[in-house]
Amino acid sequence: MTFLDDVNDHRSREIFQSSTVGALLAGLDDGDLTIAELLRHGTFGLGTFDALDGEMVVLDGVCYQLHPDGTVTVAAGDRTTPFAAVTDLHADITIDLPAGHTDRAALIRLLESRLPGDNYFYAVRVDGVAASVTTRTVRKQAKPYPSLLQAAQGEQRRSFTDLPGTLVGFRSPDYAGTVTVPGYHLHFIDDQRRRGGHVLDFAFSAGTVTVGIVRNLRLRLPSAPAFARAELTGDQAGSAIAAAEGGSSPATT
Repeated sequence: MTFLDDVNDHRSREIFQSSTVGALLAGLDDGDLTIAELLRHGTFGLGTFDALDGEMVVLDGVCYQLHPDGTVTVAAGDRTTPFAAVTDLHADITIDLPAGHTDRAALIRLLESRLPGDNYFYAVRVDGVAASVTTRTVRKQAKPYPSLLQAAQGEQRRSFTDLPGTLVGFRSPDYAGTVTVPGYHLHFIDDQRRRGGHVLDFAFSAGTVTVGIVRNLRLRLPSAPAFARAELTGDQAGSAIAAAEGGSSPATT
């Protein structure tokens, strides 16, 4: 491998993230990056849309908007996002799910037993049959924007059974808190690209897990004056992220 090949490999194995989850916690929900530009940086990932208008899944190079009524549409290139993270997923670890039902806790235990350590970022994809999956989708907000925690209180929750689909997300280290969601942050979309949302709970009856190890994080910060002045740190940030994302702790969001 040449030096240039090594540089290009590092660039392809990075997470590109626009803004921070701490900014969403502070109610900075104006989109300032187009979907067309986002897709230049990766083919796999998640996020949200301007004014928290639903959940985002980026899968196989297509950006999907998951709406509060449970439907899914392909996002236009001129739509904008206030927060998103994408990468090009490399299959560094592949795991076939065991027989029976693999719920959220079992999947996390399985992954933790195979990951090389806590301090890298990991892209996580699960393709299979969801025996059950519970999702939520945040509704579009109006100015003045509430905090992410307040917005999540009006979320629409839906449950599905025996639904073939894909989990899309990341496992991030605890030290990345307020920059991104620490622990597991997962969205779901079905194979027909008709249903999905931010994942609260699930059990897969069959499936394959693909994990990409990511050692580089490229962070794009908003240019809006409100971002420069916002309070983005605090002792309660981890708990607020966990509550807003629907998990009981940052490690399981």
